Amino acid sequence: MQWVKRTPLPDQEELSRLYKKLLVTGGCGFIGSNFVRFVFNSRPQCHVINLDALTYASFKDNLADIHDHPQYRFVHGDIRDRVLVDQLITECDAVVHFAAESHVDRSIMDPEPFVETNVLGTQTLLTAAHKNGKVRFLQVGTDEVYGQLALEDPKAGFTENDLLKPNNPYSATKAAGDLLARAFHHTHGVDTVITRCSNNFGPYQFPEKVIPLFITNLLEDKKVPLYGDGRNVRDWLHVLDHCDAILTVLEKGKAGEIYNIGGNNERSNIELTSMIIEALGQSQDMIEHVKDRPGHDRRYAIDATKISQQLNWSPTRSTWPQALQNTVQWYVDHQDWCQSVKNRKFDQYYEKQYGKQHR
Repeated sequence: MQWVKRTPLPDQEELSRLYKKLLVTGGCGFIGSNFVRFVFNSRPQCHVINLDALTYASFKDNLADIHDHPQYRFVHGDIRDRVLVDQLITECDAVVHFAAESHVDRSIMDPEPFVETNVLGTQTLLTAAHKNGKVRFLQVGTDEVYGQLALEDPKAGFTENDLLKPNNPYSATKAAGDLLARAFHHTHGVDTVITRCSNNFGPYQFPEKVIPLFITNLLEDKKVPLYGDGRNVRDWLHVLDHCDAILTVLEKGKAGEIYNIGGNNERSNIELTSMIIEALGQSQDMIEHVKDRPGHDRRYAIDATKISQQLNWSPTRSTWPQALQNTVQWYVDHQDWCQSVKNRKFDQYYEKQYGKQHR
């Protein structure tokens, strides 16, 4: 099955770059939990410390299958806790920094948690990495920091040399985190690398994001709220392709560099929605158009030439329709997980976000 495909071990010349003691921040979230599991499948010699605050979108049980792994340790804590972070980084040789507030809609409602976590939390980690002096720091970023591309130019894609033009509070705080990582490298010599990925999909994604939201709504016979005209375009990257690329950059990436990670799989939101509806045997009448969100970027697309040419990485799991169908089936098979994470606060958020936005 594609879910257990392993990243090949580096050759003999690269073995010295293997990092065997990882501090993973946000390892109970969507991408973080998939990465922790991916590391143990691909690099069985690794030890992982998972630092997670267990916020509304991260769950300890996302890694229930490895709770008792002898090389895994969970620490419940905040990345802004300087004493704790300083202590944990002394035990590691690399930091993979996933922990972030990541939902654009929530950042529009209230940007403060995004500044606290994505900026101040990142600064706390970088300061600790500087004190330690011996760790590699991988900042997990997003293509949203580049702003938007025009729908009328379908061949254009973001490159690592593009200016940062974030258009919402979430992407602005992620851009700030990236710039801090760059500054700590150039000012203090911290061994930082930055990745910027396109939209992820796959198992264990909190159902406020579009793919699991639409799947779970349809499974509950609820309509799906589609923003605006539905023509906004995103490049979709399977979470395990993303994990594969992160591990590649961690082991092979050059200090101070940025690497874009894409799925080569652009889809409009209306096309995505129709495919999910079809996969679940529902009617297209289940689409409910709602008022577009403020500042909704029209198109994101990644030019991943650099990581392909320099690190010999390309996506292998992101091809549709099969990858999307597999993802839909995962949520069908794990409806108990979906219900367990959709608590009363989620229902309140959903009503606030979509209840009064009908067109």
